[in-house]
Amino acid sequence: MKILSIDHIQIAMPPGEEDKARAFYGDILAFTEIPKPAKLAKRGGAWFQSESAHLHLGVEQDFRPARKAHPAFIVDELDILLTKAQSAGYETDTSQPPLDGYKRAHVFDPFGNRIELMERL
Repeated sequence: MKILSIDHIQIAMPPGEEDKARAFYGDILAFTEIPKPAKLAKRGGAWFQSESAHLHLGVEQDFRPARKAHPAFIVDELDILLTKAQSAGYETDTSQPPLDGYKRAHVFDPFGNRIELMERL
């Protein structure tokens, strides 16, 4: 038995902030929002997809941002993405050393969650 792949990543968000999630994940990171199943939609949050990357944002009543734990997404044109995020007022951290074969940086979503962005060299 072995793990075959990741179906999705879920991170938390505060209640009632779906529009902020859409602005960041849809407009800045270019994810496409996908519908949540009807039975889950009443819980709030939002689901997104880009290629094979699926991201679920779930509502936590006592929300605290994940400043250390994070998903990492492979992107193209990292510098353009970072400029777009910075221009929109999102916090970024470009001080991370490169990993073998990757240029990388962190961007923080509107709730303070850390998101790693990696571009293949």
